Amino acid sequence: MAVQQKTKRTTVPAVDARKRLAGAAVDTTFAIVATGLAAAAFWPVYQSSAFAVMLGVTLLVGAAIAVLGAVFRWPSIVVAPLVVLVYLGLGTQLAVPGETTARGLLPTAQGFGDLVRATWLSWKQLVTISLPVGSYQALLVPAFILILVAVVATVSTALRAKRGELAAIPPILLMLAGILLGSGTSAVPLWLALTLFAVLLGWMIRFRLRRRAASVRSLTEQSGVIVESARDRRMTVGRTLVGAAVIVAIACVAGTAAAVLAPPDRERQVVRTAVEQPFDPRSYPTPLSGFRSYLEPAKADQPMLTVDGLPSDRRLRIATLDTYDGVTYSVGTDAVTSASGSFTRVPYRMDQNSVTGTRDTIAVTVRDYRGPWVPGSGQLQQITFHGSNAPTLSGAFFYNDVTGTGAVTRSLASGDSYTMDAVVKPEVTAAGLTKAEPGSAVVPKPAIIPDELSQTLQKYTAGVTGAGAKLAAALDGLAADGYISHGIGPDEPPSRSGHGADRITELLTDIPMLGDQEQYAVTAALMARQLGFPARVVVGFVAPKDQASSASVTLTGSDISAWIEVQTADGWVTVDPTPPLRPVPPKQPDQPTQITRPQTNVQPPVDDTPAQRDDPPQAQVDKSNTPQPNPLLDAILTVLTILGWVVLGLAILSAPFLAVLAAKWRRRALRRRAPTSVERIAGGWREFADTAVDHGYDPPPAATRKEFAGTIGGSRASALAAVADRAVFSPIAPTEEEADTVWKAVDELRGQLGKRDTRWKRLLAAVSLRSLGYRGWKGNGRKGRR
Repeated sequence: MAVQQKTKRTTVPAVDARKRLAGAAVDTTFAIVATGLAAAAFWPVYQSSAFAVMLGVTLLVGAAIAVLGAVFRWPSIVVAPLVVLVYLGLGTQLAVPGETTARGLLPTAQGFGDLVRATWLSWKQLVTISLPVGSYQALLVPAFILILVAVVATVSTALRAKRGELAAIPPILLMLAGILLGSGTSAVPLWLALTLFAVLLGWMIRFRLRRRAASVRSLTEQSGVIVESARDRRMTVGRTLVGAAVIVAIACVAGTAAAVLAPPDRERQVVRTAVEQPFDPRSYPTPLSGFRSYLEPAKADQPMLTVDGLPSDRRLRIATLDTYDGVTYSVGTDAVTSASGSFTRVPYRMDQNSVTGTRDTIAVTVRDYRGPWVPGSGQLQQITFHGSNAPTLSGAFFYNDVTGTGAVTRSLASGDSYTMDAVVKPEVTAAGLTKAEPGSAVVPKPAIIPDELSQTLQKYTAGVTGAGAKLAAALDGLAADGYISHGIGPDEPPSRSGHGADRITELLTDIPMLGDQEQYAVTAALMARQLGFPARVVVGFVAPKDQASSASVTLTGSDISAWIEVQTADGWVTVDPTPPLRPVPPKQPDQPTQITRPQTNVQPPVDDTPAQRDDPPQAQVDKSNTPQPNPLLDAILTVLTILGWVVLGLAILSAPFLAVLAAKWRRRALRRRAPTSVERIAGGWREFADTAVDHGYDPPPAATRKEFAGTIGGSRASALAAVADRAVFSPIAPTEEEADTVWKAVDELRGQLGKRDTRWKRLLAAVSLRSLGYRGWKGNGRKGRR
């Protein structure tokens, strides 16, 4: 019989240990899977194998740290430095893989320095650069930090916290961080969010069933009666799983229906859309305003740029302009939301596989050209700066992929050089647009359209059907009626510079029509916009026709030009609306119409109507660009505003009570984690006594533990007092297991004290200051058990 009892005593703890080990392994697996799914929200940001390697290693290393901390019961003051040590030891290899040696196993001094600096610098760099970034420089560091902290917190909470369900919070926050640091145009896939939801739901069900099983087992041991049979337990599990499956199915259907019926806006509000970009094109004058300065005698023959491998269209863009306010055509504006106004840093390479055009590589050397705009061609794939200023220019280069415009925050200087890989858009003539249909790109509508432009467009397109045919007819009309004059040379007729609404009106009303590329490009772009085509103006250099595109070409100031880009259903195309060079006929004098009025002796009536100010006849304001209010969005914003103020008010009102709860939690944590078992047991008694004081029990003057326990009442309180006395006064120190048992009893006794009172009195006890030393309120003092 004794042998059987010994076998039972040794077998049951072993079985329990195996169950605990298996449960910990399952919780760790759940934590790793949930964190990995949440971290997948960063994939659109990086899209590289380096991110996948970093993710896998970080999940395993972070989980190992948390498991060791749970096994050896390391406090946070030990776990946190260990996380920092792992960050510094593996950060370069995982987050800065380009700065490693020994096949990526060892960090270099430069790489370690980049890692340390990137700890606080890489966050803004990540949200001011084009996506995806791959493993460019040290931009993997933000994801590495977030994933490492999230996996350690998730596993630690699951294995050590009293409420394991709190382990779901870090993965949720990690996914939110991936969304906030992600793209402003593409959302996190719906399937990823639903999968994370299903995993966390399953994990929460596991915690609930485990806690329920423990409660049933405890009740069975106390009563000696089987409370729940195996069949009842299986039915409970089955009903819970079926309910969870129904919830997941409803979430899937609702999420899919919402995505189909109410698709999100193309522009998403994330960190990169809200952060102030280092390069703001609005801080610089539009390059089109300085068009005539290149043609002045002092600059006309000066070499501006030397280009090797000039594209076949012989064009080199300075900047693309898409916003017209009636005065200037600019690169974005602060009054109209324009994608062309957002410039970001460029990673190692940009993917332009979806762009239709010819792949070209050009090498540019700066001569007398100055300015922040970096001349280039087509849609940029990669740019490499050369020379002594290369590191500075690389860090100062910003690019807008919508318009293909590049810029640097410091002006280009003589001797700067760079190589650029790009995709050059096709060039079409007016005849090639006859069958074209307008594209769907979003371009800001012009704020002002001259009346004369609409009238001229109607004249050119009379009897023509089709948007493409009308655009071709308008371009043919400009080419037939227009003449070129810069108004600078002694033999050139006067031609005023500028491209405001008044100058365009003058261009279209003068006979002959006289201007240069600046006016004709703006006029053609506005006509294309009136016909429904997305259009924008491009200012740049055009090499003479006798220059071979493959040879080295030196562009001078006289090579400055302007043209337009029009988006058709097949994509953006380049169109040159400049009329051909030809002699300019003499300007015809204005012939005002004479009107003869009959004489009358009748005086005209006096007009008592107050004079009203008419709009200028040459321009009309296009009000179609004014955003229309969205009732649903306004209602949501109103509700959110109200909720925000309510939450703020509740937070202010609850702050003192939260401070009391935090102080008590801190006191309890210090007592529970005391360095010796004697202090832990004594602290357990003090925690129970303080709880009793908060519930209104006043200890007798100079009372012993046993006397105070008698005041509270109950055999378990007296037993706890006896154990505390024995631990303090006995020469034999208690064990850590005994201290754990005492604290378990303390938690149960504190719960029993709460059950004696109503819910309101339990709330008052939770925020009571009596155990913290304040005894100002004597109204609920109790001398004994009620």
